[in-house]
Amino acid sequence: MNAKQLEHLILDNYNGVIVTDAFRERSFFYNPDGSLPKGIYLATIKESDGPNDKASHLDRDGIYRLSLGVGKKQYQLLFGEIPKRPAKVDIVELDFDFTITGIVMPHPIYAWLGWVCINNPDSENLDLVEHLLDISYQNTLAKFAKKK
Repeated sequence: MNAKQLEHLILDNYNGVIVTDAFRERSFFYNPDGSLPKGIYLATIKESDGPNDKASHLDRDGIYRLSLGVGKKQYQLLFGEIPKRPAKVDIVELDFDFTITGIVMPHPIYAWLGWVCINNPDSENLDLVEHLLDISYQNTLAKFAKKK
């Protein structure tokens, strides 16, 4: 699955989601009626390193990262304790190789917020990715309802 196919999967399966380009990534927001300035983050697809985000080495040919806000409860079920917020331009202090493809892992910067990521999801982990997208979507719906 390439990044464009994943983008279509998200937009085709999650009602009320819009995509914008920001911070060198495609950001998916839930904002069905346009009532919020941007909406509530659901996920991002990032295909290149940024000034403050180089841990995944996304500048490698064909590499991209899907990031999802699954929430702290789901994060803890997957990985245990929530890490501390890293200092600006640093990554979380966890024993992960954030360059590996095909496995769900904590987000190198936003794990402290309950975000996870996977570099180059594929058919082997598509069911898990869809499950985590569903969780992120449910979290997004709940956050949106609180903003209304």
